[in-house]
Amino acid sequence: MGIIIEVCDYNLLSAMKLEKIFDRPDIAVMSYDCMNFCGMCSMGPYAMVNGQRVFGKTIDDCISKIKAVVEKELQELDNLY
Repeated sequence: MGIIIEVCDYNLLSAMKLEKIFDRPDIAVMSYDCMNFCGMCSMGPYAMVNGQRVFGKTIDDCISKIKAVVEKELQELDNLY
């Protein structure tokens, strides 16, 4: 069991950048042609982390927020085992 980070291909936040940042076997970065949240891609960078929407005003802001959510998710997984 791990963490899934999902991004839309049309978003400002690229899957390639996230793959470099979250280069771990327990974290998967998935890129989709469309994630069916119409209009969100044009509003600003966002990603889905285990089904939770994470937004940022800038790419760096969004990545910081994703890191915080990932750390929280990893901590919760560690507490389970």
